[in-house]
Amino acid sequence: MTLRELYSEIGGDYDKAVRVMRMDKLIDKHIRRFPGDGVAEQFFQAAESMDPERLFEAAHAMKGVCANLGLTALSETASEIAEEFRPGSRRKLSDGQVSERIAKIRELYSRTVEGIQKYAED
Repeated sequence: MTLRELYSEIGGDYDKAVRVMRMDKLIDKHIRRFPGDGVAEQFFQAAESMDPERLFEAAHAMKGVCANLGLTALSETASEIAEEFRPGSRRKLSDGQVSERIAKIRELYSRTVEGIQKYAED
């Protein structure tokens, strides 16, 4: 499986990843590290507590990492959570809507990790 095929399988934006990282070697290095980098784990722990400050920080970090890797669906959904809990902002979503977005992130993350593991095995 090529990187482009991986991105197609996981719904990522390979061309965006190339624009940010410039070389397949760097994309390969960072996409392989993504499942174990701790960013998602921190996000899911913060989501369990629903602590606004922790959730903002974790969602903001996840948004950035995913954006740089061209994982657009994950980045966009994490961005929604980050904006919802941005300090000084008024919440717009109900707890139920936040929970739905967190569930979507879990689903997207699982699919992404499965694809990366499959890619790494090739």
